[in-house]
Amino acid sequence: MSTHARPSLPPRGIRRGLGSVGIAVCLAVIGAAPAPAASPAAASAAGQGSLVLVGGGLKDDNTQVYGEIIRRAGGPGHARIGVLTAASVPASQDPNADDPEQCSNSECNGAYYADLFRRHGAADAQWIPVDLDHLANADSDAVVAQINSMSGFFFGGGDQYRYVTSLLHGEQRTDSKVLAAIRAKLAGGAVVSGSSAGAQIASGPDMLTGGDSYPALRDGSRPGYFDDPTVLGYLPKGGFGFLRSGLLDTHTGTTGREGRSLRLAADTGHDVVYALDEDTALVVERPGSRRERVHVVGSQGVSVLNLSRAHTGERTAGWYLHNARYSYLTSGDRYDPLTGAIATPHKHRLAPSDDVPVPVNTDVFYSADNPEGTPYSLRSTARALAASTQRAATASTYESAPQFTVTLTEPHGFHPLTGDGHTPQTLVNLRLDIDAH
Repeated sequence: MSTHARPSLPPRGIRRGLGSVGIAVCLAVIGAAPAPAASPAAASAAGQGSLVLVGGGLKDDNTQVYGEIIRRAGGPGHARIGVLTAASVPASQDPNADDPEQCSNSECNGAYYADLFRRHGAADAQWIPVDLDHLANADSDAVVAQINSMSGFFFGGGDQYRYVTSLLHGEQRTDSKVLAAIRAKLAGGAVVSGSSAGAQIASGPDMLTGGDSYPALRDGSRPGYFDDPTVLGYLPKGGFGFLRSGLLDTHTGTTGREGRSLRLAADTGHDVVYALDEDTALVVERPGSRRERVHVVGSQGVSVLNLSRAHTGERTAGWYLHNARYSYLTSGDRYDPLTGAIATPHKHRLAPSDDVPVPVNTDVFYSADNPEGTPYSLRSTARALAASTQRAATASTYESAPQFTVTLTEPHGFHPLTGDGHTPQTLVNLRLDIDAH
């Protein structure tokens, strides 16, 4: 076990964007130009490997997720994992870089994750020495050779724009040699995984860069990367472009991000959002192709937000969204983004039997301004509705002027699904409406 402290998230209310430390610039129009075409090699072989994308907060003992990554990289005793942690601050910016008990920088975080993968059964795991202190290594033939010796990759958390800076040559948005080699490995069957910012960087166009749900609903989104972490920002060019079937968000339930995910999808014309909870992975088969398929692994779940039949607009009171669909998938559930079909093996329908009204929820997106708020707030209301004989329930934002109300409605024939026989776990296609008052 590595002795240094495990990489962690900042306290609530300090930094609510996707990264743990903001870059001290406002890139208000970055990524506004069309994305360059994928390399011929990447395009022709797209979809042969797989992704394991974690919503952050991955626990050291999550054998299900670590085991999934290792299995896809060749299995215990064979998997060779390259660990990339360029989203962390480099050692030169870490005042505790020389203290193995306190350090939290790219190099010691890389060693930490490499040790974890070895303890979970990987034959080998190595830090890939690319970060803001070692930008030249992103185009080093020696590091490319290291990449080519690996069968899987893991991108750690932090600030995903550091991955843009280090592996995409910043505003040039061209693949470094290391990233090109990882693309080729993915196309050849390797697994690419990541947590928090390390998952977010897998995004295609319109990658989230920050934002809180209430100001996102009130003010909408803006292209760029902003010092103010409450602003709903995004990069039109996206991240590495490994995932193409939907937008991606992370730390969803623990920071109430469903609202910002819905607003960004509506603003940018995306039909699907995968909103990942912590300690839980979205596993993507054939990434980058039209045949992407996903399933869920881990202790919490993934909200699949579908806007294909939704419509939005502005009224005097503010923005509204009508006729979106909210599904909450748990471990083992599968989703086909091409058809919208959801499969729930090993779960069965649970008949609602609770006559008690759904509890009042006055903080549906777990506001950082509410000291009494609770995480997984929207999910809690949805599950309470599923367990009751009610057919609809409302919940509101903590903030007002305007206040937003979320209405969840059960479609005809709706049944929650359970794996334990007692509690609603998986929820499929609840109607979701948002209105300003």
